[in-house]
Amino acid sequence: MSEIPTVSVDEIPDDALVVDVREHDEFAAGHAPGAIHLPMGDVPARLDEVPITDESLPVICRTGSRSGRTVQWLVMQGFDVVNVDGGMQAWKRQGKAMAAEGDGEPTVL
Repeated sequence: MSEIPTVSVDEIPDDALVVDVREHDEFAAGHAPGAIHLPMGDVPARLDEVPITDESLPVICRTGSRSGRTVQWLVMQGFDVVNVDGGMQAWKRQGKAMAAEGDGEPTVL
């Protein structure tokens, strides 16, 4: 298996377009403000929803495991994507902007 292209959280602007592959409850609890929600299990059926960008598209999950597998698969499909090292846990640790659905304080489940 080839290396998974990876980017660190501090290299991503707070408002960057990212694809979040966590489940709905995780995404609703807290996500990057510029995130597109596309659960990992839905990616193959919703491939047309993966944005095509001028730069590598960051893919994120809770810790980097699910997004790593998703990035690996998307690269094989010809997409220019990178795994966010440490996922949303690292995002939160870095104090980066977060949004949540509803009135609750954004958090990482």
